[in-house]
Amino acid sequence: MLKRFFIITLLLVSSLAIAQEGTTSPYSFFGVGSLKFKGTVENRAMGGLSVFTDSIHLNLQNPASVSGLRRVNYSIAGSHQYNRLATEQDSQNATTTTLDYLAIGIPMGKFGANFGLVPLTSTGYKLQNEVGGSLTQFEGSGGLNKAFLAIGYQITSDLSIGIDANYNFGNIENIATNTQEGIEFGSQEINRSTLLGFNFNFGAMYKTMVTEDLQMMASVTYTPETDLSSENERVVASIQELPNGAIRPLDIREIAVDDSDLTFPSQFSVGSGIGKPKKWFVGAEYTSQKTSNFTNRSFDLPNVAFEDASQFSVGGFYIPNYNAFGNYFKRVVYRAGVRFDGTGINVNNESINEFGISFGMGLPIGGRFSNLNLGFEFGQRGTKSAGLVQETFFTTFISLSLNDKWFEKRYYD
Repeated sequence: MLKRFFIITLLLVSSLAIAQEGTTSPYSFFGVGSLKFKGTVENRAMGGLSVFTDSIHLNLQNPASVSGLRRVNYSIAGSHQYNRLATEQDSQNATTTTLDYLAIGIPMGKFGANFGLVPLTSTGYKLQNEVGGSLTQFEGSGGLNKAFLAIGYQITSDLSIGIDANYNFGNIENIATNTQEGIEFGSQEINRSTLLGFNFNFGAMYKTMVTEDLQMMASVTYTPETDLSSENERVVASIQELPNGAIRPLDIREIAVDDSDLTFPSQFSVGSGIGKPKKWFVGAEYTSQKTSNFTNRSFDLPNVAFEDASQFSVGGFYIPNYNAFGNYFKRVVYRAGVRFDGTGINVNNESINEFGISFGMGLPIGGRFSNLNLGFEFGQRGTKSAGLVQETFFTTFISLSLNDKWFEKRYYD
């Protein structure tokens, strides 16, 4: 039944994952959009921490972890975000609902594999700037997705390594519309890019018992720098604003724009933690991304620079009593964490930073090994200084982590 459930779900929502608009952030204008969190709800509820791994949950951030799976795992997740955008003069609210990942993991002895679909970046904003009688409106949509295949191998009982191959694809559209009071015609410029490219991610995980009760875990991942091909097009037009507010394009012209290659930055992360198996865990992780090497697509942006990005996360979980089958809530996994991010974007000489505080629960369902995971995150991005926008967001995320056993010999139907 789980197999049929996953296949049907995959068919229904694959197109949604490719087309969805997953952000309302004005900072998604820059580069190839705002980076999406690439881990599971379980990781996200611990501040994004990926150093922890076990035998019944997927870890999409480190491919080495899949070697530790002992059951086939099906995972699907979505989220809903409330975002308040504020400047020194005004504020506005916006919401988004997105599918966050689809994945399946398969144990194969000392090997393990998982594959799936994950949104990688997202572009989605609507802004306007009014000076005198001139009104310029900016709108963007699209983003990058990745289809991935990861392989992990358990070298020893303590050490695992892994690699995942990612096919990145997507479309981004930016529209700028200018109208002036008292003038019948305005102008519009549309920039579109179709992005394609491969990249790889390498990982290693180490875990060992340091005492009879305490287990130490450590992880490292590295994603080399890679190029994405960008097929660019630009359209400009004169426009007429109709009485109902709609815009009618006139004199549409295509402008020749060269295709380009974008340097997608390298990334390195390292983390460690300690805990009592099936009881509690606490860890910390640092990630660095070489976004200073990043370039924009087909047009230059004044007063914008890319700098190296980083993230520091601290988090963990607690289980009151893993084996308390007579008390459901004692088997619930309680998770919490905090993260501090430098996004790698500098606008008007202001670095755009972000922080988030998260917590969540893993609720056992359908037996001992499957879970419904709930999570919540409160955070802030950006600043009101230098004419910029500060975002305050609250995100609710939910996932199903379903486990099954393949190739099991059944004695009774």
